[in-house]
Amino acid sequence: MLTELHTTESEATTREAVNRAVSTLHAGEPVALPTETVYGLAADALNETAVKRVFEAKERPSFDPLIVHVPDKKSIRDVAEIPDDLDKIVTQLVETFWPGPLTIVLPKKPHIPDEVTAGLPTVGVRMSNHPIFGKVIKAFGGPLAAPSANRFGRVSPTSAAAVMDELDGRIPLVIDGGACARGIESTIVALEENEPKPLIRILRLGPVTADDLKKFGKIDKSRRNEAVEENAPEAPGMLASHYAPNTPLRMPESAAEFVPEPGKRYALLSYRGQEKDGFLDLVDWEEIAILSPGSGRLPEAGIRLYHVLRQLDQLGVDEIIAEPFPDRGVGSAILDRLKKAASIR
Repeated sequence: MLTELHTTESEATTREAVNRAVSTLHAGEPVALPTETVYGLAADALNETAVKRVFEAKERPSFDPLIVHVPDKKSIRDVAEIPDDLDKIVTQLVETFWPGPLTIVLPKKPHIPDEVTAGLPTVGVRMSNHPIFGKVIKAFGGPLAAPSANRFGRVSPTSAAAVMDELDGRIPLVIDGGACARGIESTIVALEENEPKPLIRILRLGPVTADDLKKFGKIDKSRRNEAVEENAPEAPGMLASHYAPNTPLRMPESAAEFVPEPGKRYALLSYRGQEKDGFLDLVDWEEIAILSPGSGRLPEAGIRLYHVLRQLDQLGVDEIIAEPFPDRGVGSAILDRLKKAASIR
């Protein structure tokens, strides 16, 4: 299969790219599109055959559900049932965070195919804030199922070039909308009625943090971001092993825990590149990649995480060593991704 790459550098090329994407989607084929988080592999969410092609292109197991993207806020009710006791908090979350990187898991409408939800009675719904994705989905006129545009378990793509590395020859079309602004997949939440505030269970950590969400309900920390070993994830990104480069990745809890082996070549994934963090002088690193130089800003680190991981993966070293990250804000999402990447050895 020849994979076309369409740019969006001008008004004319954007119009052509959107039209090409919409016609491809209507033909039941998947299209790689930019979102503000990572590039997604979109298909008609109501077309079972189109959804199956997404799974085939990604080599994604059928038990892992997809997120359904909607063109506007009111369309959440076209794909999901909103229980009366959760209507208020759903409305608050949608009005506050949409369009944006928050996915809400709710009971699905009967017409949403089981292929999308992996047979679950629920569906994850979100509205992307990327202008190109917005143009495509509005012109398409319906919901799009769109997991990340990479082969299953690998590092998510944040550029069209990364999508081509992953899926060239597997899909018909990639729309280049530039680098993704947020760099980490959306936060996924499930909601439960509770007094005096609804429970918010974070199924996948992301750009919308627990601190952002706590004003709307009680964060259920007892089941925070559960990783599942069995083949029954409640939402995307919950499997214990995921987001991994081909090169083995390890994340020591401290610099003292890392003991280099003679003859091995190492690369360092550093948070802020500061000597006081203890990793810079441990070994003659083949490469030191710094996510947020200087004082360290977690949102910047999140934006650069996947891009830098891909760069390190191309070095041919024996192992990537990742420094610890603060378990707060977006740092919690970075830790989540690195722990899951490190679990694949």
